[in-house]
Amino acid sequence: MDNDHDVWTRQHNASLKFCKTGPARPVFPSSKISVALLGLYLAQAVPLYLVAAALPPILRANGVGLDVIGGLGILLAPWVLKVLWAPWVDRYCHDPKVGRKAIVVGCLLVTLGGILALSMFDPVKDAAIFFPILMAMSLSSATQDIASDGWAVEHLPPDDQPGGNALQGGAVALGVVIGGSGTLILYDLLGWSQTLWVMAALTCFLVLPFLRLPEGTGQRTLPADRGRPGLLRFLSVEGAWAMLAFALIIRLPEGLVKALEQPFLVDQGFTLAEVGAISGGSAAAVGLFGAFVAAWLIRLWGLLPFLVLLICGRTLAFGAFYVAATMGITQWMLILLSVFDTFLRYIEIVGLFTAFMRFASLRQAATDFTLLTSATLLMYMIGGIVAGQLAETMGYGPVFLSAALLSGIAGWIALLLLPARVRTIPLTTATETS
Repeated sequence: MDNDHDVWTRQHNASLKFCKTGPARPVFPSSKISVALLGLYLAQAVPLYLVAAALPPILRANGVGLDVIGGLGILLAPWVLKVLWAPWVDRYCHDPKVGRKAIVVGCLLVTLGGILALSMFDPVKDAAIFFPILMAMSLSSATQDIASDGWAVEHLPPDDQPGGNALQGGAVALGVVIGGSGTLILYDLLGWSQTLWVMAALTCFLVLPFLRLPEGTGQRTLPADRGRPGLLRFLSVEGAWAMLAFALIIRLPEGLVKALEQPFLVDQGFTLAEVGAISGGSAAAVGLFGAFVAAWLIRLWGLLPFLVLLICGRTLAFGAFYVAATMGITQWMLILLSVFDTFLRYIEIVGLFTAFMRFASLRQAATDFTLLTSATLLMYMIGGIVAGQLAETMGYGPVFLSAALLSGIAGWIALLLLPARVRTIPLTTATETS
C-alpha cells in the first residue's frame, strides 16, 4: 500500500508533465464551489464577530466593567483546543450515517440557538448568564470550522487553493463588517433582541448554497484507504515535524504587535470611534483587497517568493511601529501604517492557508489542516499575552523592536523549515491525491 509520500511523488511527477502541456486554469474555483465556500465561511464569521467585535463595545457602552469584557478572551480557547477533537469530526464527516452537512447543521443550530437565547436576556442585567451561552457558541463554531476546513481542502485542488483561500479571507473581512459593524448599527436602530434575530436569519441564508451543493460536486479524488484519522498519523508523515514547527513560529511576532496596536493608537491621541473606524474600515476594504492580491501574487510568483515578500513587509511594518513609538510620526502616517499592517495580515491568511492545504493529506484533511491552524493561533495568542506584560514594564518601543527583529529571524527560520513539497509543488490539476 502506498504511503502519503509515495502517492505525492507520483502525482507530483504527473503534475510536472501537465505543466508543460496543459493550459493554466483560472485562479478561483468554479462558481458553485466559490459561492458555497464564501457562504459557508460567512455563516461562521457573522456569529463569531457578533461576539468578538460587537458585543464588547455594547457591554462597555452599557457600563459593564473592563475586567468582565477582558474575560471574554477565554472564549477563544476552543479555537486552539479544537485540534483535540478534530480527528473525530474528520471521521464522522465521512461516516455515511452522519456526514459533513449533518455536523455543520448541528453546530449551526447550537450557534443560532445561542444567539436567540442571548436575545432573551439583557446584556447588562443578565451578563453573568452570557458566559455559558457564549462558550457553547464558541465550541460549536470551532467544531463547525473543522468540518468546513476539511471540505475546503477536499474541494480545492492545488491551483485553486490561493483563490479559494482568498475567498476565505474575504469572508473574514466581510464577517467583521456584517457581524461587527453591522450589529452595532442595527443595535442603535432596532435594539438588542431584534438585531440578534436579524443576524440569526442572515446566518441561515448564507449557509444555504453550501447545504444545497452535493458533497461530491467538485470534490478531489480521495484515497480509498482513508483509514482512521489521528494526530499521531499526521506526525508520522515525512516533513510533518518541520511543517508543524513552521506553523508554530511564523505568526509569533505578529501577536506582539496586534495586541498593542489599538491601545497604542489610543495613547497616540485617537478616540475610540476613530480607532474602530481605522480597524473596521481597513479590515473591510484593505482586507478584501489584500486577500485577492495575495491569490494573484501566489499564482504569479509561487508560494515561497510570496512568503519572502510577506516576511520582509511585515518586518518593515513592525520596525515602523518602533519608530512611531520612539521618535513619533504624524497621525496620518500612523493611520497608513495601521492599514498596511491589516493588509499584511490578510495576505498572510491566504499564504498560510495555501501552505497548510498543500501539506494536508486527503486521508485526513480536516485533522491535518486544523492541527496547523491551531498551532499558529496558539503562538499568536501567546505573543499577545507576552506583549501586554512586556509593554506594561518596558513600554511600546522595546516590544515593537523585539517584534521586528523576531519577525526577520523567525521568518527566515520558518522558510528554511518549510517542506519542499509545499514550497515547490506546481499549482496544477494533476495533483489530486496526497
